[in-house]
Amino acid sequence: MLPSLKGSVHLFRFLGIDVYLHWLWFVVAVVRIAYGPGGISTSVWCALYLAVFAIVVMHEFGHALACRSVGGRADVIVLWLLGGVAYVDPPHRPGATLWSLAAGPLVNVLLVPILSLLWLVARRFELDTTMPGFYEFVSFLWYINLGLLGFNLLPIYPLDGGQILRALLWFLVGPARSLMIASTIGLITVALLLLFAIRSPWLGVFALFALMQCWSGLRQARLMARVEAAPRRVGLACPSCHQPPPAGDFWMCGRCRRRFDTFATQATCPHCGASYDVTRCLECGQVHPFQQFMQS
Repeated sequence: MLPSLKGSVHLFRFLGIDVYLHWLWFVVAVVRIAYGPGGISTSVWCALYLAVFAIVVMHEFGHALACRSVGGRADVIVLWLLGGVAYVDPPHRPGATLWSLAAGPLVNVLLVPILSLLWLVARRFELDTTMPGFYEFVSFLWYINLGLLGFNLLPIYPLDGGQILRALLWFLVGPARSLMIASTIGLITVALLLLFAIRSPWLGVFALFALMQCWSGLRQARLMARVEAAPRRVGLACPSCHQPPPAGDFWMCGRCRRRFDTFATQATCPHCGASYDVTRCLECGQVHPFQQFMQS
């Protein structure tokens, strides 16, 4: 389950993108303060915490701006317990999806030479003796940025690594099978992480979250495979991608959480009677008024 805006505090808006801070982030901050800075001075620890916060924000802006550059939508970033989430909606193409996903880790890659140069300068001028706090800050930040990069590139869905793997496979086997393969690899990787979770409660929390997301990815992949194999409705088409919708119980009612065929029931759930003015295209993910599918 990804964080929602409920329970989040609005921090700022930049380039049309709203940044929120989820209440779980404060939980992490309190726990970290309670356990202490772990061998480094309190001032350096606080500076590192703020610096990591800035790196995560830049990472998520990388996702959002890349998504916009290919014609997608991205206007919300939420920072929470496990880092940050940029809610991006790129065009339903593997290339556009891949660029939107890869741009986040690319920010960390670009920071590696910058922080490396800063570290070399600090060593060259012997700041480890004249300004030990600053030298300690730069050293730890270099390792933290590299650690964040490596962690994000793990082949676990929905980490960047797992989603990048899925986007690459999409070129070869299509959207449904690529998601199924990436989610399966993610489950295997999570199983390996669970072997080490007993030594780290945070790793255990992440492993549980990743397990839920990988399982959700598998369920979504099975649904996508059914959609791909389903017959198409003649005379109807999505206004965005112009693909005819499938025939079958693929739309979920927001009230009773049961699936139904929205085009067979005129956008009314046959189970609870809920009626919908808009319908999501299962091919491109865009939402349009129900009647526009009939006019296409």
